[in-house]
Amino acid sequence: MSKACAIARWVSFLLLFVAGSAAAELQVQISQGVEGAIPVAIVPFANQEGLTDAISQIVSADLQRSGRFRPLAESAMRERPTAPDQIQQAAWQALGQDFVVVGQIQPGGGGYEADFHVVDVIRGTLVISYKLPFGRAETRQAAHRIADVIYKAITGEPGAFATRVAYVSVSGEGAGRRYHLQVADTDGYNPQSVIASNEPIMSPAWSPDGTKIAYVSFETRTSAIYVQTLATGERRKVSDAPGINGAPAFSPDGSKLALTLSKGGNPDIYVMNLGSGALNKITDYSGIDTEPNWSRDGRSIVFTSDRGGKPQLYLVSASGGAAERLTYDGDYNARGVFSPDGRSLAMVHGKGGDYRIAVMDLASRALRVLTNGPLDESPGFAPNGSMILYAARRGQLAAVSIDGKVRQSLRIEGGAVREPAWSP
Repeated sequence: MSKACAIARWVSFLLLFVAGSAAAELQVQISQGVEGAIPVAIVPFANQEGLTDAISQIVSADLQRSGRFRPLAESAMRERPTAPDQIQQAAWQALGQDFVVVGQIQPGGGGYEADFHVVDVIRGTLVISYKLPFGRAETRQAAHRIADVIYKAITGEPGAFATRVAYVSVSGEGAGRRYHLQVADTDGYNPQSVIASNEPIMSPAWSPDGTKIAYVSFETRTSAIYVQTLATGERRKVSDAPGINGAPAFSPDGSKLALTLSKGGNPDIYVMNLGSGALNKITDYSGIDTEPNWSRDGRSIVFTSDRGGKPQLYLVSASGGAAERLTYDGDYNARGVFSPDGRSLAMVHGKGGDYRIAVMDLASRALRVLTNGPLDESPGFAPNGSMILYAARRGQLAAVSIDGKVRQSLRIEGGAVREPAWSP
């Protein structure tokens, strides 16, 4: 196969994954939870009736969606305490609860303040008391932050409910097809359109501070990479070199962008200084090098290359040099992404035409397959490292916990969604 044919096939493969329909609100469902999930009662907060959303219901839904908690239905609550000293410990134990969350909403600072408490009703101890101020239009975000506080107080691990997800969806068919890059809360609410185009949009990537998104747009019928500020909508074209402009990835400090360019006739990995625009060519090989992702210390870049005959993952210094092959198991390993703690690498693992999400322990190089396939792609870690978000077949997103025990599905009614990216 000629190099031109190989590049064309690679681009066609990528475009296949962004075909679909519809731009609407994501619907999140738990498809598998942890056996022995922690029972917790989120008692309706006092004075929440005047808010735009019921905070306790959002918190309860967040914790249930994690798969690690089993919230008690409000209809089963025999009392509605709003302070720790009102909790009848034995009554909640009789309902099978381990923890009870109580609180109230008070006016404060031109908006509101949520004053809430987590009580261990098995031990009879106060786990945490917390006050969270929020604006009148920030009720849902405040509820997600409360869920994060509760999640960490009980599990000892940070939550990720107050983060966001970027994804690409498509509406219409044929000449009327329209692509949308959207950002939504992790529970699918509050979808916001970042950009729309009649031509494909691909590979969204968050800046480390969560204020910008880099992406590939074909709006001029050729590929170009843009960096867009979410708050203002202002965007900057950072690359429209001849040939492929693809797979942007911010460095951990946000000052550089790793990307794939074929301006030299062959797809290679480059690093761009976003301040000066200067390019440094990191790989230089006759194979196809693409899908760069930075290590957490910014010193290395993992990328996909077919230099060995089939797509596999390689590691190279962020300043260039010899590349080290990381994967040998299976005939396809691609789209490598470092975990937030830098200890593992998520990837698309293919064997016999079946493509699943797998995680490699970088110390032992042991590979663990987490999903059932057969066409899973675009993995990305939650900022707390607990879940991996990916695209599955039939235009759905899905998430799986790092141990494979919790699974979620995220879908758009009557449509498809691809290219997910979890915010910092």
